[in-house]
Amino acid sequence: MATVLIVYATDYQNTKKMAEAVAGGVQSVKDCRAVVKEAEQAGADDLAACDALVLGSPVHMGSPDWRVKKFIDSACSQHWMKNSAVGKAGAVFVTGSGYGNTGGGAELTMLAMLNNIAELGMIIVPFPKTAPGYAESGLQWGPCARTADSQFNQLGVSENALLAARSHGANIARVAAAISGRKIL
Repeated sequence: MATVLIVYATDYQNTKKMAEAVAGGVQSVKDCRAVVKEAEQAGADDLAACDALVLGSPVHMGSPDWRVKKFIDSACSQHWMKNSAVGKAGAVFVTGSGYGNTGGGAELTMLAMLNNIAELGMIIVPFPKTAPGYAESGLQWGPCARTADSQFNQLGVSENALLAARSHGANIARVAAAISGRKIL
């Protein structure tokens, strides 16, 4: 069974909802399972045990949440030193409430996390424009949910963003299963 580890941080429970939707997409693929952990609860052993890593973060001033960065700096750095994450799959998603359609800094936040995935030697799983939910809640890097209006009133996560997250999760699971040597339909 291919295992997809989803590590996230959340401020208003929006990123948690997206993480759960990604997990739902993972689990929709035969012989794939999702392990969802808050960044402060995830460690190097979790990364060692998975076939794919998905990082999810709220956008903080155009950067990933400090808790996600702490996971990267502590748990992922051990694998970087040993080259033990090379060849696994990696992907990202974000939530944001700043200015702009998905919240200012969404793309920069995704790229920052993807940089760490690339440093680990992981295979980056993008979010194809043909995926359900992409048109309103996607960038090529991954799903992104706008969670507040222009006055920063919290709106939560839209159904379309959750659809995008589920689509991304299923795509990641298929890649994880393929690269881990498991046959999938």
